[in-house]
Amino acid sequence: MPTVMATDHILASYTIETPLDPAQVAEVMAGEQSSGTFTRVQGETDELRARSRAVVQRIDELESVAAPSLPNALLERQGRTGPWRRARVHIAYPTVNIGGNLPTLAATVAGNLYDLGEVTGLRLETLQLPAAYRARFDMPQVGIAGTRRITGVAQGALVGTIIKPNVGFSSAQTAALVRTLCEAGVDFIKDDEVCADPAHAPLAERIPAVMAVVRDHQQRTGKHVMVAFNITDETDAMKRHADLVQKEGGSCVMASINWCGHSGMQTLRRHTPLAVHAHRNGFGALSRHPLLGISFQAYQTLWRLAGVDHMHVHGRQGKFAQADSEVISSARDCYTPLADAVDDRVMPAFSSGQWAGTVPATWDAIGSDDLLFMSGGGILAHPDGPAAGVTSIRQAWTAVRAGTPLAEFAAHAPELARALAFFGK
Repeated sequence: MPTVMATDHILASYTIETPLDPAQVAEVMAGEQSSGTFTRVQGETDELRARSRAVVQRIDELESVAAPSLPNALLERQGRTGPWRRARVHIAYPTVNIGGNLPTLAATVAGNLYDLGEVTGLRLETLQLPAAYRARFDMPQVGIAGTRRITGVAQGALVGTIIKPNVGFSSAQTAALVRTLCEAGVDFIKDDEVCADPAHAPLAERIPAVMAVVRDHQQRTGKHVMVAFNITDETDAMKRHADLVQKEGGSCVMASINWCGHSGMQTLRRHTPLAVHAHRNGFGALSRHPLLGISFQAYQTLWRLAGVDHMHVHGRQGKFAQADSEVISSARDCYTPLADAVDDRVMPAFSSGQWAGTVPATWDAIGSDDLLFMSGGGILAHPDGPAAGVTSIRQAWTAVRAGTPLAEFAAHAPELARALAFFGK
């Protein structure tokens, strides 16, 4: 098979399932997403194809299965039967076809591929970008180093939490909870993804109320607590909300990226210097089936091109469906530059059922504390109060960095001891 220079091509890999020859299907994929259709058309010259057609780089045949993973009406009408062959397909797309256009990049490497009549399963697994192409897109404006600088946390995991209850609090009640959390010693607080601009706590009221508390805490202690306000909305509204956060002295905004879209997030990034906290709610619909959708590596690549600063990865031993191995590989993806000689790393945000007892599994797997460790119940439900909850998590991180088992460290750390006894049940 032909090879192309990676300097002017985007490299994508896919897992496919088909009753046909995978090599035939790979050529259909390459044609469909570049210069071709189901048949050669007038004007599709050899010169045009050489310039614009995507190229199949390699096909690695995998196992075959006795039943299709997904229904396919076209194959059923044709009376196709198994076995259904699976393969890893590697395709190179010319960057000249796409330009610095993020929605079109997503449409090219994914798009209609999911609807192809030749497949009963297709999943985008990886994306690799040449450095010159990555440079055409937005970089994180805050990232890991900036988040540490703003919060004053030079080392150690940033301890964060989430406003709970999810919805229902007034602006004044939210501000009161934020005061409690600031005094408890958290570094980071975020809104829940379902609380954006509700009638009972509109952002026009909630942002000033919360930031008055944050500013007061900073004046008294010197500590700035980063609050990720959920400004998910129509694009112009997000810009207005971000402006208000900045005016009030805030440092972070959050958006539900899947529902705001690539263009919306690019607009937000280019509008505000604040940290952009990317909440991935809905990612499970795109990723949970092994023969459909998109892996986190490819997913986060696209969103990092929009210039986000933090990415959710869920948490180890958490309450959601992702395996621990997926959580850890997702965090490592966040730490991996998208191109050579580029530092565009983003800070992974761990959440979902996290508490002091899940710290060792996280540290053992990634060996880094460049992360947001967000704990709701692990802080707010600690039997000795939120401050003890925060302290217990910090003690757990100190223990793992020193190579000390939590139970041993807890002998001289009462907050951690209480957390292990209470949550460990």
